[in-house]
Amino acid sequence: MLALLLIAAFCATGIVLYLNERSSRAQEQVAGAETGRDYLQIDVTVQKVDATGLVLTAGVLVEAQGALAADGNPLVPAAALKVETTSLQRAADLNYPAGQRIGLDSVPFSLTGGPVSDYPFDGYESLIGFQATAAGKPVPVVVFVQDADPFFVTRVKSEQVVDEGAVLVNERVTRSRSTFILAWFMMAAMWALALSVFLAGWLIVSQRRGLLWPSLGWMAATLFALVGMRNAAPGSPPIGSLLDYAAFFWAEAIIAVTLTTVVVRGAQVEGEKADPG
Repeated sequence: MLALLLIAAFCATGIVLYLNERSSRAQEQVAGAETGRDYLQIDVTVQKVDATGLVLTAGVLVEAQGALAADGNPLVPAAALKVETTSLQRAADLNYPAGQRIGLDSVPFSLTGGPVSDYPFDGYESLIGFQATAAGKPVPVVVFVQDADPFFVTRVKSEQVVDEGAVLVNERVTRSRSTFILAWFMMAAMWALALSVFLAGWLIVSQRRGLLWPSLGWMAATLFALVGMRNAAPGSPPIGSLLDYAAFFWAEAIIAVTLTTVVVRGAQVEGEKADPG
């Protein structure tokens, strides 16, 4: 009964944590202020964060409001729209002819900070900014930012509204809570497995058990299983990350040394048994 209660408590806690993280991700971040009925609403969805390449890829959808929309349709501008961004990877501006339907654009923004080797504690910043004109005249901009990359969380660090309605949003990008939890679990599991192998090896050697093939097979399997576990780390951190120096390298070294010691000492014991004189 106690075991069932513990399982139910753990499951309930996990569901609550999941719902809390999902709710926080669903909240849109708003930058800029509506100065009238005629403005552009720019929906920014963070689709993918490439920490290694220092690029944040966002889906950008521009919606015309008020008199800027043709027949009240926010996806059809009444006048030609031109939207400039702070993207350094995309040289061309976003242009939407009058009377034509607006589509979703993929815009890459630069990341600063890191380094990625600090995984899972690495953090970045990205400057996401927009300035728009309609028929050559500046129009105010309101920016809505929302997360979609499950491995990262973006939050507004600061925002600035400059002349002619331009909006600059400095986003703080960090690993998601689920990534933190899994990374910590992997480090703890690596140490637990390494110490388990070390304890088993110490008992085999101290008790002069010889070559116990099932134990040797388990130790060798653990050595290679940790490689697969490390490569499955969320976000694919590069080799040499903090994760490696805190757990993986040590675990591999402990298992390899233990396995070698057990084989050498076991071979000596087996030799003594075969030649008692």
